[in-house]
Amino acid sequence: MQTTSHILMIRPVSFSFNAQTAVNNAFQSNSNVEDAQQRALDEFDQFVNLLRKNGVDVIVVDDTREPHTPDSIFPNNWVSFHRDGTLLLYPMYAENRRAERKPHVLEKISSQFRIERKIDLSNYEKEGLFLEGTGSMVLDRDNRIAYACLSPRTNVQVLNDFCRQMNYRPVLFDAVDETGKPIYHTNVMMCVADQYVVICLDSIRNIEQRAATEKAILGAGKKLIPISYSQMNHFAGNMLQVENNEGEKLLIMSSQAFDSLTSHQVQLLTGYNRIIYSGLTTIETNGGGSARCMMAEVHLPEKN
Repeated sequence: MQTTSHILMIRPVSFSFNAQTAVNNAFQSNSNVEDAQQRALDEFDQFVNLLRKNGVDVIVVDDTREPHTPDSIFPNNWVSFHRDGTLLLYPMYAENRRAERKPHVLEKISSQFRIERKIDLSNYEKEGLFLEGTGSMVLDRDNRIAYACLSPRTNVQVLNDFCRQMNYRPVLFDAVDETGKPIYHTNVMMCVADQYVVICLDSIRNIEQRAATEKAILGAGKKLIPISYSQMNHFAGNMLQVENNEGEKLLIMSSQAFDSLTSHQVQLLTGYNRIIYSGLTTIETNGGGSARCMMAEVHLPEKN
């Protein structure tokens, strides 16, 4: 299944602007607010409360002060969990993000879910090759397709290794922002849900790559819902479809993303699922990621 009702989220203790990631994340800027940690914590707690209020099982794990991990609020980049019991660890571009692979997080997950197999791709860091989880890849889990835009954080060799071991088919393309710079993560420009795909097609300027991407989406039987550059810049691509404990589908995004959508887009999306959104301004500004980046879906089988 494409969706799950189990979501891992990491509660920050030292959230701040990360200079190591800002070198290739154009969505990130230093707001210089003195209380960024407290503001981010407030946004995090409100977001978790909203998800739980809507019946989503949120597994919250507190971060640790040491080692210092300013981006720990974005766990989907270093780990992913799959329905066959596989846990994957990923190679991270920024050195201080590699420390996010903290044992206590995985211990919490393994206490509730069955882990049958572990694939550790983090050794690629020694070669300077990276693949930052479901930031670098947007997965169509039902159709075994891994969509990925190439960037300093998304290497084709590592992607192919993932696809080989997990039986996925890669759909690769180059995606750039309005200035022509590579988009750092695929999940800021597209979202794959059970019956539709939200995508900024304008960012795929190569006509053949764009046509191949559209063909893969439509071939998987999904409706294509395009967004503009402006909407992408407001994190409208950084959405995640989940389900609640009653099996109802929900599309999760930030308030900024929701406000950027047209009434027609909202109507289209609500035809498939209910939309819920939360204010994440501090996290988006300083961290360069939004709602989807904060949620690592847990598709593992539950322990009895």
